[in-house]
Amino acid sequence: MHLTVSHLHKQFPSQKGIVVALKDINLHVEEKEFVCAVGASGSGKSTLLRLIAGLDLPTAGEILVDGVPVTGPGADRGMIFQSYTLYPWLSVAKNVGFGLRLRGLSQRVIQEQVSYYLDVVGLSKFAQALPRELSGGMKQRVAIARALVSQPKILLMDEPFGALDVQTKEKMQLFLVDLWQRTGTTIFMITHDVEEAVFLGERIYVLSAHPGTVKAEINLADLPSEPTYQVKRNLIFQGYKDKLLDLLRDQEAINDSIP
Repeated sequence: MHLTVSHLHKQFPSQKGIVVALKDINLHVEEKEFVCAVGASGSGKSTLLRLIAGLDLPTAGEILVDGVPVTGPGADRGMIFQSYTLYPWLSVAKNVGFGLRLRGLSQRVIQEQVSYYLDVVGLSKFAQALPRELSGGMKQRVAIARALVSQPKILLMDEPFGALDVQTKEKMQLFLVDLWQRTGTTIFMITHDVEEAVFLGERIYVLSAHPGTVKAEINLADLPSEPTYQVKRNLIFQGYKDKLLDLLRDQEAINDSIP
């Protein structure tokens, strides 16, 4: 799997004129990588992810998955949103298998795939539960299983843990790292949480704002390969966190100085 974003530009019309959301974005994600993009409000993070998912079209530039241009949504890209987007009237199993049923697969294949991915996310015992019976973290795991069951080439995540409390968020971060290491799933995730980006990512793109551009690319190769809660106290970890915060503060200072 190879995701390439080249010279991406996105603008929107408004009452005050043209608003440039993204300008000359260049980035790449390789097979089995976990890459994060971090930026403050106004950096176009969600717009970027929507473009990669094919939910919107760029004004200029191109997005390629394995050399094929992205022109709309596709099974090669799984999408996880901050809100859980589960069907409240369907059981966990039926939520996970919803897309497979739309593809007309046999009931036997659907049951096998749903059972496998519910086991992957640790929710086999809750297959017949309704979403209202689940915690926030469990709902997000259902959403992840639903995305994975279609076996996408890349999993796109739009601040998936932003609505969770601190304790649940940390548990979900550990769960996601374990899932990524066990399945080899390629992940591109956007977040405003600097600590989360350093904890999860192998590489980080820092996005500036107004318009959104790639300000820096940071490789985290020298961090421990087996993340635990304790790694957040590591001096190297703290150094990366401080570097990212400084980059974002510099951008805020620039924005504040613009009349």
